[in-house]
Amino acid sequence: MSEVGADKIPTHVAIVMDGNGRWAQARHLPRTVGHRKGVEAARAIIKACVKFEIKHLTLFAFSSENWRRPSGEVSALMELFLSALKREIKALVEQGVRLQFIGEREALNEKLQQEMARAEEQSAGQSRLYLNIAVNYGGRWDIAQAAQLAVKDAIERGEPVESLTPEQLAGFTALADQPDPDLFIRTGGEQRISNFLLWQLAYAELYFTDTLWPDFGEAELGQAVADFSRRQRRFGMTSEQVGGRV
Repeated sequence: MSEVGADKIPTHVAIVMDGNGRWAQARHLPRTVGHRKGVEAARAIIKACVKFEIKHLTLFAFSSENWRRPSGEVSALMELFLSALKREIKALVEQGVRLQFIGEREALNEKLQQEMARAEEQSAGQSRLYLNIAVNYGGRWDIAQAAQLAVKDAIERGEPVESLTPEQLAGFTALADQPDPDLFIRTGGEQRISNFLLWQLAYAELYFTDTLWPDFGEAELGQAVADFSRRQRRFGMTSEQVGGRV
């Protein structure tokens, strides 16, 4: 990180935190132990983002497809999520972290929904790091609900639906008030996006690592950011047009 200039630090990092279960199984431990270690890794990465002056961090905590997992694991994940939220919110606020959740909350139990809303309210005044947690989230759902809202808005304004632009639709997606991710990271060795921020990742740089999420810390994040800093981002232009800009 000492070699990375401030102008080459990504503004927004999005992470699929993969490998908790495999980390535990490799140690002959229950998968739930891996998920608890995953919470510790998330805590370390949040601190590292504050240190590196990354302004936005989005973590994929639970996808809309994760309901297909064994019911016991899903229940344990929800309990872990609730307890971690209660335990961590004070420290997050002290670090200047603003917390926001994206996804369909209606499927979550009422107690968890209330705790999520309380955490958002408690951290609303912070701005050092915007931390977004995707819970019961899917990229296709995000685009579908954005399209529904955009069409409804157009009709209410008396505008033809056919005139909707990508920019207008983007205004109704999750994280519409934040810049799109510059850097996407997936741990655990898999090389796919898995229905995460499909709209927002259109021009993100993709970084895949074999490191399992519980072992992914500040040093590993630094390596990902250093790799990002060496890439030329062209956004459809040629290298000659972009020149030395990253």
